Amino acid sequence: MFIVMIIYYFISAYIAGMLIWNFVREKKDMQQMLLYLIVLVPLVLRIFHIR
Repeated sequence: MFIVMIIYYFISAYIAGMLIWNFVREKKDMQQMLLYLIVLVPLVLRIFHIR
C-alpha cells in the first residue's frame, strides 16, 4: 500500500508540474490560465496532504 501511495503522489506532482509549466507559457488567454489554476488546486492539496 505504501508503494502505491508514493506512486500516486509522484503522478500528482508530475501533473501539477505540467500544469504549472502550461500556466507559465500561457500569456494571452486569461480564461485558460484560470482553468489551469482550477485544475491545479486539488493536485496541490493532495501533494501537501491537505483535505
